[in-house]
Amino acid sequence: MHPTALEKSGFTTTLNMALTSTAPERSAETFHRKQLARFGKWLYRLGFVPGTAGNLSVRLSHDRILATPTGMSKFLLKAADMVVVDMEGHRVCEGRNVTSEIGMHLAIYRQRPDVQAVVHAHPPIATGFASCGLALEEPLCSEIVMALGSIPLAPYATTGTADVASSIQPLIVDHDAVLLANHGVVTAGDTLQDAFMRMETVEHFAHICLVARQLGCPQPLSSDHLQQLSEARSRYKRNALPGC
Repeated sequence: MHPTALEKSGFTTTLNMALTSTAPERSAETFHRKQLARFGKWLYRLGFVPGTAGNLSVRLSHDRILATPTGMSKFLLKAADMVVVDMEGHRVCEGRNVTSEIGMHLAIYRQRPDVQAVVHAHPPIATGFASCGLALEEPLCSEIVMALGSIPLAPYATTGTADVASSIQPLIVDHDAVLLANHGVVTAGDTLQDAFMRMETVEHFAHICLVARQLGCPQPLSSDHLQQLSEARSRYKRNALPGC
């Protein structure tokens, strides 16, 4: 049997990895490729990325990003489908084309040297708030304040354009999760798992906010409580560091 075009593409990607990388680099890239496929499937199963929606990426080095391709279901992604690009979004190796939202990912990596992974998805309840022009900034739940602080709303920008990156730039500096008006959510993290869990947390909080509004009597936390939570969040972050 002759290999299909898709199989050839995967083989070419694997061959280029072998020719252009050292053994440790190949090992790390292989791990991240598998992780992108894994978390893409989890997002799909949660109903956050229907059709070909959503995209994920990880930072490989100071000048290389590994990202999901455009036009593919996240449930069907394989490790060989991932795309390596430089910090201008140009594809480094032959293979599939990178996600059309790569500009948003790159904007986050440029502004946040601490960020190692980015997830963009369309969780339905959080996207519903974003489509109503509503940020998730009301401090209703102590756990969310601890995990994310607040979740601001970026102004509308047409998907796949440079305007999306521009819309989040003032917000992503101080926030790990941002709603995109009439679009979806983007989260950033120290690892892909971290960015994924933040996406889960955003949708969980959106659900809480929706229920509180339906019940008609949301009770935001007081300023004193918020101060206590801020101090607790700082302690939590310190304790979460390796070796602490």
